Amino acid sequence: MQGFKISKGINCLLLLMLTSLMGFGQKNIYESNKFDELSNNHQELAILPFITKLELEQTNGEEDLKSLTQREAYAVQNALETYFSIRKKKKKFNVDFQNTKETNSILAKKGIDYSNLDVYSTKELSEILGVDGVISGSLDLNVLLSKGVSTDFSFFDYFRSDANYGRIGLKISDGETGKLLWKYEKTIDKKTGKNTTELIDKMMKAASRKFPYDREKKRKKGN
Repeated sequence: MQGFKISKGINCLLLLMLTSLMGFGQKNIYESNKFDELSNNHQELAILPFITKLELEQTNGEEDLKSLTQREAYAVQNALETYFSIRKKKKKFNVDFQNTKETNSILAKKGIDYSNLDVYSTKELSEILGVDGVISGSLDLNVLLSKGVSTDFSFFDYFRSDANYGRIGLKISDGETGKLLWKYEKTIDKKTGKNTTELIDKMMKAASRKFPYDREKKRKKGN
């Protein structure tokens, strides 16, 4: 009987710890109280490569790390375009998204690439690209997510530091004012997807009801 009580107590403690840890991993979403006002005339958004920080155990030197970092940055840009394109065809959004090849081509003609992208403000980039706002973000990784990672998961992964692969932050900014309109942050782990495409698909689906350009969300606001 005493052993049963001890076992029950341990299980309760583990459950409490698990609940707390899961809380830390929850997504964080922010929406500006001026979103409707600033985005009222938005018709097109551009998706930028994400500013990426890679911390890998092994690389083949600085140049190799730069190359891998850029690959991850553009992988997120491509994955977001894929996600938005599929749902745009289903008329899920009330804005269009600039083709990323066009976005990168316009930037390249102005001498802008991943290496100097962060030098320019949202207002400057929006004007150069001819869009009403930009989707950008940050990506911190300790793995090459674009190549694919292990998704084998166990209870004890909640307590292991190597179960986390990093963190992603996505934001939408108004082109005219440069102000932040919407932000979404999430921890990347074994449960968020086996590669970049799956990560973006899962995280955006989880936030779909709070995505500010969602037609259904806007319709409910208007009622």
